[in-house]
Amino acid sequence: MSHPALLWHNGQIKPWAQATTHVGAHALHYGSSVFEGVRVYATARGAAAFRLSDHTQRLFESARTYEIEIGYSQAQINAACAEVVRANKLTSAYLRPIVFRGAGGLGVLAGAQDPVEVAVIALQWGAYLGEAAERGADVCVSSWHRPAPNTLPSWAKAGGNYLSSQLIGMEARRHGYDEGIALGHDGLLSEGAGENLFLVKHGKLITPPSSAAILAGITRDSVIALAGDLGITVEERALPREALYSADEVFMTGTAAEITPVRSVDRKQIGRGAPGPLTTRLRAAFFGLFDGSTADRRQWLQLLDAPTPAAARIEVAA
Repeated sequence: MSHPALLWHNGQIKPWAQATTHVGAHALHYGSSVFEGVRVYATARGAAAFRLSDHTQRLFESARTYEIEIGYSQAQINAACAEVVRANKLTSAYLRPIVFRGAGGLGVLAGAQDPVEVAVIALQWGAYLGEAAERGADVCVSSWHRPAPNTLPSWAKAGGNYLSSQLIGMEARRHGYDEGIALGHDGLLSEGAGENLFLVKHGKLITPPSSAAILAGITRDSVIALAGDLGITVEERALPREALYSADEVFMTGTAAEITPVRSVDRKQIGRGAPGPLTTRLRAAFFGLFDGSTADRRQWLQLLDAPTPAAARIEVAA
């Protein structure tokens, strides 16, 4: 993956190589960062970010959980996302806004001496799981479980939480799978290393509840809404591992993964071993938002070509 020429860092558009931080950064030592992932799609009306405001709101909620003061408004973060896309002349992109504690003291508890840094990166990024996004992914149930809800806040999209995801993903790839699925502390289904999980059974869409140690994904929420538009029943409930093996279809969702079908779990074929009919309908509805074949009735798309509102402007220096 090549890096962009420019990014946004602490209020300025900078060349990639100039956006540096110190090895003493608190986030490097203790994982004190929160971040988001936002897709920008090329549409007939121009580059459009998918649910940008919702992602930014979650960024602020994650920061509040860890008592990190971002120092910018949500409108300013949204404007920074648009600015970095325009600065790099991108028509589609994956955006990574990140907030982290910088260099100060080396104590576990951050203090006033630990400054907060904010950056936004815009990358060209295709399908997260490569060709598996079309043919269907081969996944396994990981031996690593998600933390119990009273250990780490799973709803916060924090850097430290993704150490768990790395263990799950590395184990899966070591054994020849595209991705891993984690169980919760109770032995019931939770989510993938970086995706939420959906099963289809008898025409009904079933997904683990938001209490199952999952990140309550924005793409997950979008799929639930689109399913309602299509008249598909959605049920959120606790699921045992074996529900995967008897499912008619399985797919995973996330900003990076979008909607990725699953063709096998633990070497057991799911359905006909290819994207199923309900998964295909939902994928068509989702991607239809970007080519205009699905009406954007909830105003999920935010065009990024418009000038930044005066209230959201930050002094920018190249």
